[in-house]
Amino acid sequence: MNKKLVIVGAGEFAEIAYEYFTYDSDYEVVGFVVEKDYIKEKELFGKPITPLEDILTNYPPDKYILYTAVTYTKFNRVRKRLYEHCKNLGYSFATYISSKAFVWRNVKIGENSFIFENNTIQYHAKIGNNCVLWSGNHIGHRSVIQDNCWLTSQAVISGFCNIGKNSFIGVNATIGDYVTIPDDSWVAAAACLIKSPTEKGKIYVGVPAKPMQVSVYEKFNVKESEI
Repeated sequence: MNKKLVIVGAGEFAEIAYEYFTYDSDYEVVGFVVEKDYIKEKELFGKPITPLEDILTNYPPDKYILYTAVTYTKFNRVRKRLYEHCKNLGYSFATYISSKAFVWRNVKIGENSFIFENNTIQYHAKIGNNCVLWSGNHIGHRSVIQDNCWLTSQAVISGFCNIGKNSFIGVNATIGDYVTIPDDSWVAAAACLIKSPTEKGKIYVGVPAKPMQVSVYEKFNVKESEI
């Protein structure tokens, strides 16, 4: 019997998550939950959209598992907040790994993460909780992607790297071997980062990548400590 899954969210990413879970996993999506102020429709794909505020009544945590399908809105803070809120309510979370991804046998992947097709995740790499790896990324051997990160597509994370929490890696970005990126970093599309920066909350652009003067906290209007 398929496991009963409820998706948190009802936007484009929630639609994509529904498609992938439905046709490439053993989960059965039974509904969507959204904060009541953001509900626009009553149904999606014939499944009910109900208020997140009523989730314990409609979908008790002993019977349903969740996936939080929210993008990098407010620099990953919205997805992080909703994930942690539901976790505090006692829910367990699904992780999706595409059948068309290459994931080596000793890779560790956390909960509420989403691994799209054509990702290559090599020997002893680790992916944290609440991460999204869009299609076609390369995660090198023994590299670590910390919690709440968003990798777009075709990024190359070389071996022995460490990508800090809440970070964003843009399309075609390249991270060299042994590079550690602090929490809350934004690596822009096509940027090439070959040395480990030291200051969190920076935006890196260019080849070789250099930090912009504006921080991610200013750009996305979020606080460093914001949940």
